[in-house]
Amino acid sequence: MSFGQGGPSWGPGESRTPDWAALAEASATRARRRRWLLIGGGAVATAAVAAIVATAVITTGGGGGSGSDKNAGELPTPADLPSESSAPGPSFSSVAPPPPPDPKDYIADEKKDKGPVTVDSFFPGRKLTMGDRVYAKGATARTANCATTTQGALGGILDGNGCDQVIRATYSKGGVAVTIGLAVFGTEAEARKAAQQASGGLASLSGSGVPTFCRGGSVCRRTANSYGRYAYFTVGGYTSGKDVTTASKDVYAVGDDLTDFTFRQIHHRGEVQASAAAGAPVA
Repeated sequence: MSFGQGGPSWGPGESRTPDWAALAEASATRARRRRWLLIGGGAVATAAVAAIVATAVITTGGGGGSGSDKNAGELPTPADLPSESSAPGPSFSSVAPPPPPDPKDYIADEKKDKGPVTVDSFFPGRKLTMGDRVYAKGATARTANCATTTQGALGGILDGNGCDQVIRATYSKGGVAVTIGLAVFGTEAEARKAAQQASGGLASLSGSGVPTFCRGGSVCRRTANSYGRYAYFTVGGYTSGKDVTTASKDVYAVGDDLTDFTFRQIHHRGEVQASAAAGAPVA
């Protein structure tokens, strides 16, 4: 048996049964030949591509090429870089500004407290509004005879501590009336001492629609406080003459509103004078 391109052929007298082992060996030989031809062709192609890439890199990176990248020698020199601005920078003072004036300094001593002392400067208008509560303003009075505005021992206490004058104003609401009295002293220490020593009380001030109250032995609520060179006192009760008890919340509410308002007025007086001093030229 011999093998041609078309397959096995047999000579005369040979058996026509194929030699399967020989056929398998021949097929394996052809397969190996084709695989080596493919591997060899791929290696040649890879080498060709690598050569093309290497040539392109050399052409674009060379010193004489036309590539867009600059050489290190073409970077700007230090002289070409922008120089620092010659304009002066901001400067800051190392001296801290003086603190703002304390408003209390201007209501603590008569030497600084130069504002006018009048009824309207402390109790302006015809009514007083505190939140949703509105009180009608009644009679007002101002006197330099401090003792005449008091009942009991308070007159001697005011005079003994150098009281200059007393301003009184009465406010009322719903059958309750309260008189507040503002006693003016020369210094904070005098006013504080008068409030601490308070005994007896302020005399109520009726009139301008408010009947006499807290006179003739009726029990009323009395308070004493001070702020700066001012001591302020209240006397409050029912216009009907009914006694005030710890359950009389309406009397307490009116009295507390009046003392709170008076404190704010005194402090505001200090704020106004401190602000004016801060805006004035330094001597």
